[in-house]
Amino acid sequence: MEASRPPRILVVDDDGAVQVSLALLLKQSGFDAVCCDGPAAALAQLGSRPFDLVLQDMNFSLQTSGAEGLALLEEIRKRYPTLPVLLMTAWGSIALAVAGIKAGAANFFTKPWDNAQLMDLIAATLELKGPDAGGPGRKALDGQFDFAGIVGEHPKLLRVLATIGQVAKTRAPVLILGESGTGKELVADAIHRNSPRADSPIVKINMGAIQPTLFESEMFGHVRGAFTDARADRKGHVASADGGTLFLDEIGELNRGDQVKLLRVLQDQRYQPVGASRSEQADVRVVSATNREPAELVASGEFREDLFYRLNLITIRLPALRERRSDIPLLARHIAATVADSYGLGQVTLTQGALDWLGAQPWPGNIRQLRQTMERTLLLSGTSQLGQADFAAAGRLDDGAASSSQRLGVDGMTLEQVERRMIEAALDQHGGNITRVAKVLGLSRTALYRRLERHGLAEPDE
Repeated sequence: MEASRPPRILVVDDDGAVQVSLALLLKQSGFDAVCCDGPAAALAQLGSRPFDLVLQDMNFSLQTSGAEGLALLEEIRKRYPTLPVLLMTAWGSIALAVAGIKAGAANFFTKPWDNAQLMDLIAATLELKGPDAGGPGRKALDGQFDFAGIVGEHPKLLRVLATIGQVAKTRAPVLILGESGTGKELVADAIHRNSPRADSPIVKINMGAIQPTLFESEMFGHVRGAFTDARADRKGHVASADGGTLFLDEIGELNRGDQVKLLRVLQDQRYQPVGASRSEQADVRVVSATNREPAELVASGEFREDLFYRLNLITIRLPALRERRSDIPLLARHIAATVADSYGLGQVTLTQGALDWLGAQPWPGNIRQLRQTMERTLLLSGTSQLGQADFAAAGRLDDGAASSSQRLGVDGMTLEQVERRMIEAALDQHGGNITRVAKVLGLSRTALYRRLERHGLAEPDE
């Protein structure tokens, strides 16, 4: 963007009222707004002059499937890969917005929008504009930031690292999305470690593991005598993170009642310990994470819309391991060296056959599953050079589990149906033992109980 002109934003919507409202809001905020009413006009405008951001509707006809919007997004991404696109949608079309994000949109907002929240989102998106295939390499990024523990050089991972470097210096809330085992906690650590708050603590809380009756005491603390067992004052997680970072893992598991209490803290950075007569101030930077799709939780009524907007000013989506297979040899070698060192096993090498075998596996459990496989094979093989046969021998149990999952027949099923089927299969395989089922599925016991309740599954006896 030339320094001599304000950021230019293209508004693509076939509703004239939306065009006028957005153009006025953008111009009042110092942006140059250009409006058009459909895909053809949008591509013509983009080809005529440079733009810094696109605000794009998803439907341009009576047929509201969103196919036109997705096609336009795909074309914009193809022609202008570094140009960020924010999608406009209604909550009734939230699944379409999620599909658009996965297709490359930077984020989305809903109609009707909140002016202040939208301007914050636009400002944050413009600030992050740029990291893409032509961005800095791993060596250059490591020269600027500390990404210790995050292994890989795949372009998708490099874009994540570049984004971490940009957002770390701010105090903007960050929402980290990704499947279980993709390394969301490592990203939270990197954000904190590269921020001005690095000398202060990062306090990590598994939101799915906090009992609702203890939420306020755990998060905000309590004073002596606040309840029967409160024999002394206790500092809560928010106070412990003062001046630092508060990492809220499994934020999608938080019940709606506790969501309200958390929202109040995020709005004004104030909290009140249980039993206290006045509120306290806390300076915290909030980073949250979930393996669920929060926008879908909002649409279903499980998650508050206002809390969602407070948490996701910046969204970082981590790629699954199957999306960055070229990183598997690097990860495997790194994990092998780390595990061997921790067990005092000396130097360990992997044959090319072993690396090829590892690279061909589906890894539904992502890096966590790869680490477990490496550790088990190292301990069972008793050799300093691991080959394909060593992994095959140590992995027979996993192979059996994989064969069982392939027999589930998930074609045509929704994500909720697949989740229910997987829980049912795990309950059957482990005789209803909640502890074992939770461990196999990578969940806390509390998170598993909530899923059992959501899916209407009877709670089995342990």
